[in-house]
Amino acid sequence: MKLSLLFPQFAPNLYDLAIMLNSDHIILQDEEQWSRKSRVHRAKIRKPGGTLWINIPIRTEDRKKTIKEVRIDHEEDWITPLLRSLEYNYRNSIYYDFYEPEIKADFERSGDFEYLVPFILYIQKRLLRFMELNLDWKLSSELNNYTSDPDELANRLGADILYQEHDSRHYQRQATSQKELDFIHPTYHQHFEGFEPWCCILDLLFQFGPESFRITEQLIVEE
Repeated sequence: MKLSLLFPQFAPNLYDLAIMLNSDHIILQDEEQWSRKSRVHRAKIRKPGGTLWINIPIRTEDRKKTIKEVRIDHEEDWITPLLRSLEYNYRNSIYYDFYEPEIKADFERSGDFEYLVPFILYIQKRLLRFMELNLDWKLSSELNNYTSDPDELANRLGADILYQEHDSRHYQRQATSQKELDFIHPTYHQHFEGFEPWCCILDLLFQFGPESFRITEQLIVEE
């Protein structure tokens, strides 16, 4: 059995999407401590000559809490600059105008959410649905036998192979039994010159739209 351990995030990159697509079970570790270095609250997008992060702010007093206890900071207007970043960097992408109204409405729904995790998982499911991907996962807080020790958790769940997030050593406890997926980052046409890997799925969606499957199919590792 193949198990993926990830932190909740609203827009995974292609490696994280790949390990989810190649796993039998996906656990989102919402009981671990939130870290500013994680991608729970942020995602990487393309810009001219490189990449940048878009962010969802959290309340200052929650920064030492577990991910599931972190609340969105509604005191500041973060939605306007986030949407402006998407517009400025993706307005010339093929499918930006097609998805922009719905994505804008989805982010504007943040006011209906006090806590970060339910909101980012709502956004993630929406983005994956646009890409015609249906992934099932469980939150660690829903497991009776959850432990922060990833090796022990894999043992308890009967996993033969354990995957973890890409480049997560600074915030996610690393398993000694962790396996690296046989992953070659797909190279595709981006709307700016050159190619920048490790962007989130928004980058793929705005450029390929319903044709995103041409890239996501490359993420499936043949056994």
